[in-house]
Amino acid sequence: MPSAKIIWTRIDEAPALATHCLLPIVQAFTKGTGVEIETADISLAARILAHFPEGLSEEQRMPDDLSRLGELAKTPAANILKLPNISASVPQLMDAIAELRAQGFDIPEFPEEPKTDADEALRTRFAALLGSAVNPVLREGNSDRRPAAAVKAFAQKHPHKMMKDWPESGSQTRIAHMRGGDFFGSERSLVVDAQTTASIEFVPADGETTVLSDGIAITAGEVIDAAVMSVTALRAFYAETMDEAREKDALLSLHLKATMMKISDPVMFGHAVWVYFAEALEEHAEALGEIGANINHGIADVLEKLDRLPEEQRAKVEAALEACYESGPALAMVDSSKGITNLHVSNNVIIDASIPVLVRDGGRMWNRDDALQDTIAMVPDRSYATMYQAVITNCQEHGQFDPATMGSVANVGLMAKKAEEYGSHDKTFFAPAAGTIRVLDAAGTTLLEHAVETGDIFRMCQTQDISIRDWVRLAVNRARASKSPVIFWLDAEREHDAQLINKVEAYLPDHDTAGLDISIHNPVDAMNTSLERIRRGEDTIAATGNVLRDYLTDLFPILELGTSARMLSIVPLLEGGGLFETGAGGSAPKHVEQFRREGHLRWDSLGEYCALVPALEHLSRTTDNPRATLLAKTLDTAIGQYLEHARYPSRKVGEIDNRGSTYYLTTYWAEALAAQTTDTELQSRFAPIATALQEAEPTILAELLAAQGPPVDLGGYFHPDQEACAAAMRPSATMNAIIDALCE
Repeated sequence: MPSAKIIWTRIDEAPALATHCLLPIVQAFTKGTGVEIETADISLAARILAHFPEGLSEEQRMPDDLSRLGELAKTPAANILKLPNISASVPQLMDAIAELRAQGFDIPEFPEEPKTDADEALRTRFAALLGSAVNPVLREGNSDRRPAAAVKAFAQKHPHKMMKDWPESGSQTRIAHMRGGDFFGSERSLVVDAQTTASIEFVPADGETTVLSDGIAITAGEVIDAAVMSVTALRAFYAETMDEAREKDALLSLHLKATMMKISDPVMFGHAVWVYFAEALEEHAEALGEIGANINHGIADVLEKLDRLPEEQRAKVEAALEACYESGPALAMVDSSKGITNLHVSNNVIIDASIPVLVRDGGRMWNRDDALQDTIAMVPDRSYATMYQAVITNCQEHGQFDPATMGSVANVGLMAKKAEEYGSHDKTFFAPAAGTIRVLDAAGTTLLEHAVETGDIFRMCQTQDISIRDWVRLAVNRARASKSPVIFWLDAEREHDAQLINKVEAYLPDHDTAGLDISIHNPVDAMNTSLERIRRGEDTIAATGNVLRDYLTDLFPILELGTSARMLSIVPLLEGGGLFETGAGGSAPKHVEQFRREGHLRWDSLGEYCALVPALEHLSRTTDNPRATLLAKTLDTAIGQYLEHARYPSRKVGEIDNRGSTYYLTTYWAEALAAQTTDTELQSRFAPIATALQEAEPTILAELLAAQGPPVDLGGYFHPDQEACAAAMRPSATMNAIIDALCE
């Protein structure tokens, strides 16, 4: 039987470790079925090595798998299973480079403090590796995210226990946002009628015009936007909110996304650090400048570099910083035991994960004493802050959600072709002085412009018409398939959304919408309607832009399922291929830390199991392969058994972990293949495998549990030794022999 490929991405941290356990099983089960599983390494380490090959030997060089997959995603042949990868911050990138250099890879050091043009050029090369460098390359389609039916049913039958009641005595928690001077208030938007090439210029009040970017391709019918964040207004907002938190004796927290919004948000984070620690940073500005402390990385960057100062001066800086803690509002903690605050590292608190946990924990975050406390959560830009406040208000009025009865909010997200803010990285700039930043077309006509002051953050966004048309099509299709209402979350008071409303209203008549409930509401009204329905146990589909897609597909799954890693994420690519994503990996670092410490991996591969089902179904449709259909159907049955018997990993060493969970999934899959009668050849092939796995259960579990307890040396964090990982994740000789026999 001719083979068709599913590309399985090799990535980072806990999902990468779990792959060493699961992938050999998938490859064994699919052998001889016309399904070929090929791997592509898009881990941070692999991307660094592929990006800087000049100092490497032939044996050390890595192919640029990300670029290869990016091209594949533009073809009908694409069938990509994409696992969570690191969206690297500067500190993470520097740690990865240091590890690679220690392993003998001649990678240049990251120029944290560029002093020459060569340093600036090198820093620009490294920028391609920062933040969410993977997703925009692969996401050549819009997203369809929802909980699989079996996962939702399990969540209602066995609701997670992480929900905490909102205090009956009242809550001071609120989402604090700016009232002016933000991206929302300044946004200007238009539709470009004809294809053109744009440029971005800075025109100072006095001096010569500077071209910030040129050669920006704009397609006919594209929506383009430009917006500015006023630094003066931002700092004033931070100062005002900090005063409020101190007066109300509430915790203070800041919620941004420095990974995905890798240019703007670290700087916005840095401004908050500056305002909170202003007295100390101003007093010791010269000394901190000499040691290269960068507050955009968080106060941790200052603390880590203090040992470069003479002892007496270091002590003065530490005392000044401690005085700021004492006089300022109490900060929400990331890790109370280690003294790590919300302002320590820019990528420690990621808004789409942190706000849902705040809601889950009754509107509270952890304080310095390791106790939960009401929190004033700063989300500066009004574009998304107000819909989060709607959730807070709803919980304050109606109490906590009940996972046993609540409905679902699935998502159809506009993300193809780097849509909206998530595609703005290369068009984000900081005003070098007072003046104007403007966007010009190829003829030199000004399309958009903004007056700016020194340090203001300018960004331009693009959303292609083909992406919008496909988004509307996908929303209609999901409404019909699910029989759930669709709400387009669009705000007529926001210029970008107003342009989208016009297009949505123009394109909906192209589809059969008879009998469908499709409406358009601003995000606050859309949230309120969705929450009313979810409390009644009813399902809703949110059709949103790219950022809201990201935020909502963490918010609702964390409340409903306990984690967003259990969401089904399907991306029907524009050219007919498929991208199947396996859920979020925000907790992956903690899982690796535990595994290295005591040999227990609590990562749940349910996301991988679920994503493989539609990947197999897609392959079956595109290649007319009935065995792929059968593999998908039986895997889906196995997932149902996995959930029914609660075979997911425990958090505690000495109990079932990822490897034990995968053993059970494997057994259930083999049993389903042995029980089916559609393909007798596969039935006879898997019947003895199912029997062998069943009979060896006590031995296999004993071998897996025996591997827990002692620390595990993986030979690296970002670039571990692959043989060491395989040995650690496949410690059962009995199970290995059964699985490997399938490949003979």
